[in-house]
Amino acid sequence: MRQASLVRHLPRSPISLKPFLALLLAATLGLGASEAAAANSRYAAIVVDANTGKTLFSANADAQRYPASLTKMMTLYLIFEGLQSGKITRNTRVPFSASAAAKPPTKLGVKAGSSVTVETIVYALVTKSANDAAAAIAEYLGGSEENFARIMTNKARRLGMSDTTFRNASGLPNSAQHSTARDLAVLGIALREHFPQYYSYFSTRSFTFGRQRMGNHNKLLGRVQGVDGIKTGYTNASGFNLVSSVKSGDRKIVAVVMGGASGRARDNHMAELIKKYLPKASGRDGGDLVARAEPADLRPQITADNAATAVAAAVLPKRNAPTPDSRPELAVELATAEVEAPKASGKSVKVVTEVASVEQGYAEVAPTPAALDAVQTASTQPSGWVVQIASSPSDAEAKAALAKVSKQAPTILADASGFTSTFNKGGITYYRARFGGFATKTAAWDACGALKKKKIACYAVQQ
Repeated sequence: MRQASLVRHLPRSPISLKPFLALLLAATLGLGASEAAAANSRYAAIVVDANTGKTLFSANADAQRYPASLTKMMTLYLIFEGLQSGKITRNTRVPFSASAAAKPPTKLGVKAGSSVTVETIVYALVTKSANDAAAAIAEYLGGSEENFARIMTNKARRLGMSDTTFRNASGLPNSAQHSTARDLAVLGIALREHFPQYYSYFSTRSFTFGRQRMGNHNKLLGRVQGVDGIKTGYTNASGFNLVSSVKSGDRKIVAVVMGGASGRARDNHMAELIKKYLPKASGRDGGDLVARAEPADLRPQITADNAATAVAAAVLPKRNAPTPDSRPELAVELATAEVEAPKASGKSVKVVTEVASVEQGYAEVAPTPAALDAVQTASTQPSGWVVQIASSPSDAEAKAALAKVSKQAPTILADASGFTSTFNKGGITYYRARFGGFATKTAAWDACGALKKKKIACYAVQQ
C-alpha cells in the first residue's frame, strides 16, 4: 500500500540536534543564543516530499506538541468528507448554539440561535480560523463537540496519525489535545490527495462576512512562490504553528513548523525550509501516499432548533458542483441579512442568509518572500482577564516592554504569559503588551496592584 510506503519513508527515530544546528535554528527562528533552549523546547518541524513520501528534513518530528488551530485541518477534512458523501451540501445551514457562540476569539460572531451555510463555515475556518464556527459544525455533524472530537481522533488513526488525540474541533487550549509534526504532515497530504475538488479553499486570501473583511492568517500565500495553503495556529502553550503545502512544476512538498517564537519568526523559518528543500523534491508522481479510510459516521443533527434549516437542506441537490482545481487568489464577499424562520416549536429563530459575490483573480506569486507581516497571526489569544502594561505603534517596543516587566516581576507573573494584540486607531496599527492566564478578575487586579507597587503602570481588563 502507498500508505505503508509513506510510513517507511518517515522514520520515527528522533533526530539529535548538533550544537551548530541548534544555533542555526535559533537564527532562523529569530532568536538570540540565550533563548535557543527555550525555543527548542517547543520547536518541531518536518518537510515531506508529497510525491514520494520521503522525509527531506526532520527535527523533533515525533515529539508531542499542541496543534492549536492546526486542529481545524481535521475539522475541515470531515466537512469535506461530508460534502463528498452527500450528507451535507455547501448550502446546508449550520445553527450556532449558545455554547458555540460563546467561544473566545477569533470568531465570526454569529449570535446564538442564528445559522450560516457550510460554505461560510469553511471560509471562516480557512481564513479567520473562527473558533465559534468550528464548534458549531462539530455540534451539527457529531451531535456534540465532544463526540465530534472522538470522530476526529478515530479518523486520525485510520489515516495513520498514531500520535494524535483531539478533544475539541477548534484547537482551543486543552492539555489532552496533542499531535506531532509528522502526523500533521500526513493530514496535510491527505487533504490534498483525498479532496482535490475542495482543496482550493485553502488558497482563499480573504472573505467578507457582513461588515467584517477577514484576511487569511497564512501570510505566506502570495509571498512565497508555490505556497497554496494550508493552516496556521497559535496558543500560548503551542507557540506559532504552520503547515504549508507547496507546488512548483511537478515538485510538491508539505512542511510543518511548530513552536515558533512569533508569527514572523515562524514564517521566515518556513520560507527557508521551502527554499532549501523544494528543489530536492522528486518531480515524479508516485500516486496517493495516504490510504483512504471509510467515511466517518457523521449524522447531521435535526433538532427543534434547526428543523427548519434541515428541511430546507433536504431539498437541495445531493451532488455538489465541482470546484476549480486552482484558485491562487480568491476574495469572497457574503452580503448578510437576518430573517425570521419558523421553528418546529412554533417560535422563530434568526437565520443569517448570504448571497455570495466571488471575485477570482489570477496573479503571479511573488518570486521571493516579501517583508513578512510583523503582526502576530494568532488563531486565538488568551481569553478571560489580562493585565496590560503598555501600548505602542511598534511591535518590537511592545515585546520589549513585556520582556522588561517579566524580568522586573518574575514572581508576580510566574503563571502568566506575555503576548501582543493589535488595534487600529486613526489608520495606525498599535500593539498592546499584555499578560494573560488570569482565571478571575480578582487575580488580574491583584497582579496589577502588585506591579504598581513596583512602579509598573498597568490595568486589568477582560479579553
